[in-house]
Amino acid sequence: MTGKSVHLKKGEGRILRANGFWVYDNEIASLDENIKDGDLVDIYSNTGFFMGTGFYNSKSKIRIRLMTRNKDAVIDRAFLKKRVADAWNYRKAVMGEEDSIGKRDASGKIIEHASCRVVFGEADFLPGITIDKYSDVLVVESLALGIDLMKEDIVDCLKEVLAEDGINIKGVYERSDAKVREKEGLPRVKDFIGDEFDTNVNIVENGVKYCVDVAEGQKTGFFLDQKYNRLAVRKVCRNASVLDCCTHTGAFALNAVAGGASQVTALDASEDGIAMAKKNAELNGFTDRMDFLTGDMFELLPELYEKGKRYDVVILDPPAFTKSRASIKKAVTGYKEVNMRGMHLVKPGGFLVTCSCSHFMDPELFADTIGKAAHDAKVVLRQVEFKTQSPDHPIVWADSDSYYLKFYLFQVLPAFED
Repeated sequence: MTGKSVHLKKGEGRILRANGFWVYDNEIASLDENIKDGDLVDIYSNTGFFMGTGFYNSKSKIRIRLMTRNKDAVIDRAFLKKRVADAWNYRKAVMGEEDSIGKRDASGKIIEHASCRVVFGEADFLPGITIDKYSDVLVVESLALGIDLMKEDIVDCLKEVLAEDGINIKGVYERSDAKVREKEGLPRVKDFIGDEFDTNVNIVENGVKYCVDVAEGQKTGFFLDQKYNRLAVRKVCRNASVLDCCTHTGAFALNAVAGGASQVTALDASEDGIAMAKKNAELNGFTDRMDFLTGDMFELLPELYEKGKRYDVVILDPPAFTKSRASIKKAVTGYKEVNMRGMHLVKPGGFLVTCSCSHFMDPELFADTIGKAAHDAKVVLRQVEFKTQSPDHPIVWADSDSYYLKFYLFQVLPAFED
């Protein structure tokens, strides 16, 4: 216990009671006068029942982020190291050694490092911090004041834990440049933690090579959450013509080629993304089966349709159309339109891959939107697979934000008439 107390209003603390992690500003009845932003505080109900310990920030609507429910816990370096070790042991258990640590030679030396998310905020009971491992490089995103003060200790603990498995981290880069940091009263940061290194990092995932720009790429540089979903796409791509929309750095497109596609068109609005996708195609020797389009898919998909283009497989992996509840209605319109356009471009009996990475677009709403798009496109969808994010991005049922990625693979069939 910290000796610094926050008491909640009568009936509040519902999220904590449901095993969640947050206390909002409007739930607090009183707090000790000596509490400063970033301090660890003990949380009590209005009746004096101890509910946990977390870090406080008066600048955030999320006033307290929970660290522990154990009133005897001491949140020190040993505590943080255990949390980090638990997170890493979970990855090894659910992904296996090759997808978490990497490939070893006969002597046990790592000859090809794996890439995965090692810490996923609240889902690993370290609220507000995400750490990805790209080969032997760590990329850190810290989004909350309290955890930001612990950031370097957490990184050091993680390096020690990984070293026990023979992983010697050569560098750490911080990508705490999301705008949400400003809501915590924090500056946006992009910089090295420790020694500088080449921020273009080569990784291998599912046997495909990528160059990941950890300093300038989207999020922390690469979307590790689609790892097994990319693998799932391969089986429908043999000898297929494929259109990959919002290709980013070409990940789905490259997996389509790896799966035996005859020709893949990779489309993205970002010239930088397309440049990196081309570089990754060259790394894998796939350029003879790939071409690239730069532009807005809402404009290009109708143009491709009018030109008579049709594909065996169409992949839709757009960025989140909504990052707040206020814009859900607009997002539904966007998802419906892009899915209908995508269905129009699929040859009869071909396949549609469609994704949403917004947790505000819940699974039921996303499924309903796809269904309405299919009705308007006058097609029948036969579901092949439904998947979520890879298990290194664990879903904790008490934390709805941790469940965000929805992935469908459908066969697209013409509607029939009796």
